[in-house]
Amino acid sequence: MSTPPDLALRHGRALLIAEVGLAHDGSLGLAHAFIDEVARTGADAVKFQTHLAAAESTPAEPFRVAFSRQDATRYDYWRRMEFTEAQWRGLAEHARERGLGFLSSPFSVEAVDLLERVGTPMWKLPSGEIGNTPLLDRVIETGKPVLLSSGMSDLEELDAAVRRVQAAARPLAVLQCTTAYPCPPERIGLNVMGELRTRYDAFAGLSDHSGHIYAGLAAVALGADVVEVHVTMSRGMFGPDVPASVTMEEMRQLVEGTRFIETMLAHPVEKDAEAAATAPLRAIFTKSVVARTALHRGAVLAPEDLAYKKPGTGVPAGRADALVGRRLRRDVAADEQIRLDDVEADS
Repeated sequence: MSTPPDLALRHGRALLIAEVGLAHDGSLGLAHAFIDEVARTGADAVKFQTHLAAAESTPAEPFRVAFSRQDATRYDYWRRMEFTEAQWRGLAEHARERGLGFLSSPFSVEAVDLLERVGTPMWKLPSGEIGNTPLLDRVIETGKPVLLSSGMSDLEELDAAVRRVQAAARPLAVLQCTTAYPCPPERIGLNVMGELRTRYDAFAGLSDHSGHIYAGLAAVALGADVVEVHVTMSRGMFGPDVPASVTMEEMRQLVEGTRFIETMLAHPVEKDAEAAATAPLRAIFTKSVVARTALHRGAVLAPEDLAYKKPGTGVPAGRADALVGRRLRRDVAADEQIRLDDVEADS
């Protein structure tokens, strides 16, 4: 079992996670198809959700959104989303074969145990599980990095979870998240990302549900260490998360844009040095002082005698005052450059 070498928490290169979640709708074949499509986007990792109905739910659990036409209860839906351990192992192996990190959010201790046997390089705890200390402690026991999504937690609950992870000296990233599907721009809260980084002295990032790539790109420009977005094959697909998802083409654009932004941020420019490097272009793009019309020797140059035209190989347009009021020492044709040695010196 190998882990893609770039699947790590580090500053300067955002970990980009494509969240499939339950968009496979219980189809193993579709789950594998998602892996292939995510791999083509260039994302670092593909993430699922591991639900074991009997371990995490009861038949009394209500639907968040009554979207299913075939599941009488939310419990029935979770059961339909289950894969066997062998099937999860196949998904993990497929992801690694495609150069992707394999992640899946556990929703029970039993799910952690299953995924630990399958193999996953880090853990992403969803918003609703941050206060679930038995689950969090089991994740911490594995010794792997932990990503905490903050969508449903106030700072007090988040503080408690962070303390547990940091007390065990586990690598940690805390993700700003707003639990809204889709999330409008005024509720994304990019400012919180920086506050979390400072508050916890930890990696920080964004778990985005806007359904666009803009929030992710903005987060990267602000220094996000992790960006997670939901993905879909098509906006016409079935599922409650589709409105909060980006298409595979959009995911590819997010990846390209992220790497472009990171390259810019990693290479600050010194303005004068950059200007010096482009000095040869000045001759092409700047303008010189030329005669507006044919002028004769002895003429005293007035502003109306001068025009400003390319190339910029003569007296710059910005130094025209050095010629005005001075007498020509030779005839000058229309559009011919007038140089400083073409005029008499000031008396």
